[in-house]
Amino acid sequence: MTKKPYISPSFSYVPLEETLQITPKRKRLFIGIPKENSFQENRIALTPDAVSVLVNDGHEVAVEHGAGDGSFYFDNDYSEAGAHIVYDKVQLYKATTIIKSAPISDEEAGLLQPNQVVISPIHMPLLKAEIMEQLIAKKIIAIAFESIKDDAGTYPIVRSMSEIAGNYAILAAARYLGNPDNGKGVLLGGISGVPPAQVLIIGAGVVGESAARAAFGLGASVAVFDNSIYRLMRLQNNIGRRCFTSVLEPVALAEQLRSADVAVGALKPVNGITPVVVTDQMVSNMKAGSVIIDVSMDRGGCFETSRVTTHEKPTFKKYDVIHYCVPNIASGVSRTASRAISNVLMPILQQAADMGGVEDIILAKSGIRRGVYMYKGCVTSAAIAKRFNFKYTDLDLLLASQS
Repeated sequence: MTKKPYISPSFSYVPLEETLQITPKRKRLFIGIPKENSFQENRIALTPDAVSVLVNDGHEVAVEHGAGDGSFYFDNDYSEAGAHIVYDKVQLYKATTIIKSAPISDEEAGLLQPNQVVISPIHMPLLKAEIMEQLIAKKIIAIAFESIKDDAGTYPIVRSMSEIAGNYAILAAARYLGNPDNGKGVLLGGISGVPPAQVLIIGAGVVGESAARAAFGLGASVAVFDNSIYRLMRLQNNIGRRCFTSVLEPVALAEQLRSADVAVGALKPVNGITPVVVTDQMVSNMKAGSVIIDVSMDRGGCFETSRVTTHEKPTFKKYDVIHYCVPNIASGVSRTASRAISNVLMPILQQAADMGGVEDIILAKSGIRRGVYMYKGCVTSAAIAKRFNFKYTDLDLLLASQS
């Protein structure tokens, strides 16, 4: 006979203690914003409004004297926002987190402190091995802000700068078509009884789309070339109207260039270099007084006749065609560009502080990890490691080994 189990009247279910994730301790950041001495750089990475938010959150912000002058943000604006104005660059680089709108220079690499965090752009064509070696030796955490992805999977700073470049390209074209800048005296949008100017856009990415929208807004006739049918379809859907589109076929491109008043180069780079799709011969057949705006100039340009110009002297003529080839177009509207950059970086800094620091947000956010090219003495960008023959370390594996 099987004995029944005895259950005591005092028996009761006792719940186990709930295991909760421990919230990391909030970290107070010390942020330094240096004055940019790089060629043609007028932007600043954090505006006074963003600084005010960070200071009110309990963070310390130091701004070098004159850092915002190029964007018409002055020392008084930053001091009223709660920042400390620093007159000595060496003192500024004692901040634990450095925020820049231009790449790290030779001088700045020497001023960096061990284990600092640097958030800045990185221009691969101008990058030097000597700077990378100093970052490695000082075990810097370096983040390229143009490579940061948001939760939607896009590159927010690149997109903002591309929108600026596309809009600015059409405004520049409208200007240089006019007589005051030695143009042939054509109004971009035309008027009743007078046909509009013909605008040819090479590239249907964000720059091309913004340029097309601006050109349509001014009343111009627009044609767009790109080798991606998907991008051409997306452009037409996003701007909400049909326009002439074509794949990059040389004969068709040459024919459109002959009748174009404006040609905008907005191709995406391939392996860091923009492919040249408009030859010297094609440019020589363009109408006298027409305008070329090569937005792709920062990656080599897509017109064979292009050469780098500056904001001070932005144009030159070849075959009687006006060429505008300024690499850093966004710096020409630096206040707008600064606000766009600041809108992305300020929330990231807030999240980093709430999570316990920059290292913690790198661990938690894959979009931020995409921007990390140097982590505590390890090169975590395959492209940089290959270019300078440095040892490459996968950041995800590195973080997994440390956790």
